Amino acid sequence: MNSNLHASRAGLSTRQALIVTTASMGFVVSQLDVTIVNVALASMGRDLHASVANLQWTVDAYALAFAALMLSAGVLGDRFGARRLFVAGLALFALASAACGFAVDASQLIAARASQGIGAAAMLPNSLVLLNQSCGHDDGLRARAVSLWTAAGAVSIAAGPVAGGALIAAFGWRSIFWVNVPLCVAGIAATYAWIADKKPAQNALGIDLGGQLLAVVALTSFVGAMIELRPLGVAHPVVIGAMVLALLSAAGFVAVERRTPAPMLPPALFRNRTFNSAIAFGICVNLTYYGMVFVLSLYLQRVLGLSPLHAGFAFLPLTGGFLLSNLAAGPVVARFGSRRPMIAGALIDAIGFAALCFVDAGTPVALLLLPFLLIPTGMGLAVPAMTTAMLGTVEPARAGTASAVLNTARQAAGAIGVAVFGALASHAAAAETAQIVMGVELSAAISVALLLLAAVMAHRVKENNRKDAREGKPAQNISR
Repeated sequence: MNSNLHASRAGLSTRQALIVTTASMGFVVSQLDVTIVNVALASMGRDLHASVANLQWTVDAYALAFAALMLSAGVLGDRFGARRLFVAGLALFALASAACGFAVDASQLIAARASQGIGAAAMLPNSLVLLNQSCGHDDGLRARAVSLWTAAGAVSIAAGPVAGGALIAAFGWRSIFWVNVPLCVAGIAATYAWIADKKPAQNALGIDLGGQLLAVVALTSFVGAMIELRPLGVAHPVVIGAMVLALLSAAGFVAVERRTPAPMLPPALFRNRTFNSAIAFGICVNLTYYGMVFVLSLYLQRVLGLSPLHAGFAFLPLTGGFLLSNLAAGPVVARFGSRRPMIAGALIDAIGFAALCFVDAGTPVALLLLPFLLIPTGMGLAVPAMTTAMLGTVEPARAGTASAVLNTARQAAGAIGVAVFGALASHAAAAETAQIVMGVELSAAISVALLLLAAVMAHRVKENNRKDAREGKPAQNISR
């Protein structure tokens, strides 16, 4: 029997486990800073004399740079090597974190947070490439590695508020940034120790500066519009102007990509059914989850009357569900392939959101336990399967680009979900409690519909051909 199949059944080797751990360190620090900052906003605002708008941009500058530059980072990783971009991301993140810790006013902090986002953008897609390289073309090993990588991200997101609170209590708010420095240094050392520097497979590819610039402008304008949609409103000139700029830049990007001899996004990438289905699936999942978490935060505090601390505890089942299902996803995908776990995960997720369609002002918190377990169970099963399917359908030379497209789409979808569902919740919050509940129910119903659509998209995913896997080839190579 082929050695790859033996390896798949035996699990990750020691070296592969070390590579997964190293790649996960970049994911951990990038996700940790998504949530850890939230608990420090009050302290930062007081010490730096920052306005509410300054504090909002302390959070949003990171998210904006992260989403806008991830695609370019993935393309550059394919061009210059994933390990180089991963190390560069860790180094920049460490320097930017130190700058956050030494910031003396809000403008310095916001600029440093944006720099953190650039570093995170370089790390995330290229960490997936490093995982893919370490597992060759063995679908089972790739599924296990991706599930562990995803679980590490889930734990870091959940640990953010807890770790942040402990650090602030002991050392002040600046410590939540300084703690990133030794983590990044350790990640760089581990990368050089355990991950080989593989020569890019397509040295002849150009950088496509025109496409890079237009993509950054389009993504920055779009995500910025989504961030400002809820506070400013859909008719505000800033929102309208940003959306118009995003559309024009996107149209220019398409025109450039059709004419350039070495496009950053080859057209063949979007002619692949599995790749397109994985992107659509990721959009539906992220939009519903991040949008509903925002709405549920308002529901728990404004309708059920929970304190912020108790509302945070109410969300703990989400964290536990993610961790367990992420860990289980690897063996499940290795045994059944990607399509069935994606379909099952989307349907489980939809059932969880369907249960939220029936909440009211008197719903006991205990009754939320079932949907708060079903939602992460479905997502935790589906997302590693989705990522595995996407990685299995592209050639190694385009793995960074494909990973960046998927994660950029998911990041943008999360921003849309918060903006759209948040607009519903904000409108309801100005009225009666019953209308707040109606806003939650409407958001949940929209989520169910989108997740059913995601299940349909998952049905279109083509499983890797076993013969191709044994020969070390993806099922469908996507080139230019």
